[in-house]
Amino acid sequence: MQCEVCGNEYDRVLRIRHEDDDQEHVFDSFECAIHALAPTCAHCGCRVIGHGVEAGGQIFCCASCARHTGQEGLVDNADHTSGNGETASVGASTSAEGIAPTRPPDDE
Repeated sequence: MQCEVCGNEYDRVLRIRHEDDDQEHVFDSFECAIHALAPTCAHCGCRVIGHGVEAGGQIFCCASCARHTGQEGLVDNADHTSGNGETASVGASTSAEGIAPTRPPDDE
């Protein structure tokens, strides 16, 4: 099989099926898969290979980059609620006060 990014022919390829377009992608390394499939931060342009944060319909690599564009309400890719019913972020602060990481509340 041939990597769709670098063209390398390799017998142990990674096959990734993206559920949004139901197409199978073939890569010879995680590096090529990241290059082709990972979103880029709307502020700094780096590839987001972790959870990142989402605000205003944009994806950012971190809460700091989101704040640089004026975003205040940060949301991770998973919905979690705190005990008071407010949305809590995984790995990002929901306030503009700081970037202290939060975690989902323990099941009570």
